[in-house]
Amino acid sequence: MRRSYGKCLTLVLTFCGCIFMVTWQAVRHEPKGDLQNIYERLVRAEKRGEALSLKLLQVLENLQNLTVTGNNLTLTSNISLATKPGVKSANLHFLSVQPNALLYLSHLREHPNSLEPIVHVGQGRNGVSLVLAVPTVRRQKQSYLVNTLSSLLFDLTAEQKNDVVIVVFVAEIDSAFVSSVVESIEKNFPDDVKSGLVEVVSPSPYFYPNFSNLKETFGDSKERVKWRTKQNLDYSFLMLYSQHKATYYVQLEDDIVAKAGYTDSIKTHIQSVITQQWLYLEFSQLGFIGKLFRAADLPWIVEFILMFHKDKPIDWLLDHILWVKVCNPEKDSKHCSSEKAKLKHTFKPSLFQHVGLHSSLPGKIQKLKDKDFGKQVLFKAHSNPAAVLSTSLKDYQGHSLVRAYQGQDFFWGLNPMRGDYVLIAFTQPQNIKRYYFRSGNIETNGDKFYNTTVEVLPSDVSVKERVEKRELQCCKPSSDGFVEIGSFVNGVAEGELDGALGQIAAMRLLVHSDSDVWVLLSEIFIQV
Repeated sequence: MRRSYGKCLTLVLTFCGCIFMVTWQAVRHEPKGDLQNIYERLVRAEKRGEALSLKLLQVLENLQNLTVTGNNLTLTSNISLATKPGVKSANLHFLSVQPNALLYLSHLREHPNSLEPIVHVGQGRNGVSLVLAVPTVRRQKQSYLVNTLSSLLFDLTAEQKNDVVIVVFVAEIDSAFVSSVVESIEKNFPDDVKSGLVEVVSPSPYFYPNFSNLKETFGDSKERVKWRTKQNLDYSFLMLYSQHKATYYVQLEDDIVAKAGYTDSIKTHIQSVITQQWLYLEFSQLGFIGKLFRAADLPWIVEFILMFHKDKPIDWLLDHILWVKVCNPEKDSKHCSSEKAKLKHTFKPSLFQHVGLHSSLPGKIQKLKDKDFGKQVLFKAHSNPAAVLSTSLKDYQGHSLVRAYQGQDFFWGLNPMRGDYVLIAFTQPQNIKRYYFRSGNIETNGDKFYNTTVEVLPSDVSVKERVEKRELQCCKPSSDGFVEIGSFVNGVAEGELDGALGQIAAMRLLVHSDSDVWVLLSEIFIQV
């Protein structure tokens, strides 16, 4: 495959060279006095050649991924996914597994179907750019899963959501626990589950071997050896299940937060290194978090992990893969480190930060923080029309409404109660085109407005009368002359204003029921 890829690359470069030569032959016969025209035509030809070269290289990489993936040998050709009743199984791909897996997991011979994932939630999404893989297990102290998923989903646009799939792998065989995780995800992310953006799978009860006979190594206790061995198997299972879903695979954990705009940052970085040789890209420097692989490489990476899954932790094994591929035993460690560095590219600042304090290993406290993560962006600034701001909500630690409206901070208020409000009274009536309010932010995504409406106060009294008579379908009357035009859904309120409303004197967010949580406004945008 590498030989074919090399030939294709040669053809691309030759083709681009031909474009340049043809252009040069054409312009060399131009009148000698028209040097400016010649120069401009050469520049245009060079830009066309560069753009075409990049496009062709991108196509070649995609073809390489498809070819390698298509050549993967499967353990069996006719195995259907085990699915939870009511879950669609159409178009779901069964994981391709190297036949040699049975050499490393010999217990699987007794249960030939034990490599089948149990799909609890899923619409069979595939053909996207990124699969975000999130393994989760039972934790004794605290679960971070819902916060992690909230962070990953927080600011994804509709277009971004259509090009990503998040696979949550519940790495437990306790059916009651698995069901509780599924129920929590369906409750907190109903729209994302329904659309197929979020999938939840778990392993067969027979997937894991007997861990009681593991050899203790590197001074680790038997419990820690069991933990790291199971973790290797969990990563392997998740990689193999996800390999057909996307062009690239991103390994995450269930106790992280993502940086705003992380998907675009990942895709942009991939394009910047698409012509280079690499095994993985790092979007976090902690452990196995934020490692991106080509999906086409996953089968042989998994085979290496399975070969030594009892011996070392996953991050050590990944380093050994690099050593095997590029290190020369006849040269020193400095040369080895230099060669390994060529196969991994570290993106800064990091896009994922570890936040979990309590490890999945019982009793282990981990205060790991990625120093390159930098400062998280917790609000988005906009230029809004001049207004006088007021609210019945008490702000927390100076996170005021005024600063939020001016794009200097987010607004953070204590528990909203029925009747609480946020009032934006414009200094002059405005012709408002659209509005956008986002509650919660990427770190505190639970502090949202619930059962809250968006209302406007028309300047023209006759407009209010028309609304009260239900002559305008865009809205309905509220109190104090205000007109209800929208409401918060999943923490966001957005929409366009009907021109029939005319100029607007004020806008109001009105809370209609008591809330158990605080509220945070991270984005206020009023377009005029």
